[in-house]
Amino acid sequence: MKIIVAPDSFKGSLTALKAAEAMRQGVLDAMPDAEVVALPMADGGEGTTQALVAATGGQLVEAEVTGPLGEPVRAAFGLLGDGDTAVIEMAAASGLLLVPPERRDPKVTTTYGTGELIRAALDRGVRRILVGIGGSATNDGGVGMAQALGGRFLKADGSPVDRGGAALLELERIDLSGLDPRLKGVELMVACDVDNPLTGPRGAAAVYGPQKGATAEDVALLDRALTRLADVMVRDLGRDVRNLPGAGAAGGLGAGLMGFLGARLRPGIDVVMEVTGLRRQLQGAALLLTGEGRTDGQTLAGKVPLGLARAAAPCGVPVVVISGAVTDDADALLEQGVAALLSTAPGPVTLDEAMARADQWLRRATAQAMRLVRVGIQVPR
Repeated sequence: MKIIVAPDSFKGSLTALKAAEAMRQGVLDAMPDAEVVALPMADGGEGTTQALVAATGGQLVEAEVTGPLGEPVRAAFGLLGDGDTAVIEMAAASGLLLVPPERRDPKVTTTYGTGELIRAALDRGVRRILVGIGGSATNDGGVGMAQALGGRFLKADGSPVDRGGAALLELERIDLSGLDPRLKGVELMVACDVDNPLTGPRGAAAVYGPQKGATAEDVALLDRALTRLADVMVRDLGRDVRNLPGAGAAGGLGAGLMGFLGARLRPGIDVVMEVTGLRRQLQGAALLLTGEGRTDGQTLAGKVPLGLARAAAPCGVPVVVISGAVTDDADALLEQGVAALLSTAPGPVTLDEAMARADQWLRRATAQAMRLVRVGIQVPR
């Protein structure tokens, strides 16, 4: 029996790679003769680089770049096994976890380091660059990223705007004539798991600003700043990206990648499934097991379990989700092709305990799920 294990990361406790290994062992605990195919998954956020590097036999490359507060940080990007594709997680250079909680302020944080990672990938001679844009600390519309690649964003007096989202209120002119010419020969894809527009009540500042440290006053200011950016983009570049799905991702980096670099946005899980060959592996599979740290209503916004269920349905492969926590509103996944939702927790536990024993409990829950599958096979019909 061929079983695919394809979990996302269990944030804070297990990478997708470690989760896949725990699930693989759990399957074999219950069905030693099973053929287990382990395909760590991601949706464009944390773990995307590692999942794709592992799936293709690639390598990680480290570079020193500018962090979200302007201080140097070490960040890694992936070179996939084909040698022609680089994978970048913007969070590695411009992510929220790089900023201490007391210093979080999207008025000043920058995506400059993400642009430096793109430049480092260009130095490797790649022909395709995939950028995952989850987990940002920023709200600068991707201006910092474009500045690192040679774009000029100018005030009325001709001087460059400062870094950070608030500085966009002073933006008067955009000049992309100095962009790195190598970008013209590269296919740029963006893995994105949200569909927010750039501005307005569902925009980058309103929805994601508060978790990055923005006050209510900051949110209003940052939304005005992104509106100013969008207006100047239309005038100077002839591109209106403000209402495109995903434009508001990562503090507007989605808009910047599309508007400044001509990138194409795709659902992150679709990109990862394509690179890992998941649809090919579904042929002949009896079951697909996936999971994440917490499965809830947000999973229906395009995260890994939903994407896998939609891919598996045409092949007639049932999908079982085994996650650290499963909330009541996650039951809506049962109407989207998921066969069952299971939690790894053996009973009432603290979050610290659940995270400390995540691999052990995931392995155990997977084994229990497979024992139920075995019972189902044996029950007379």
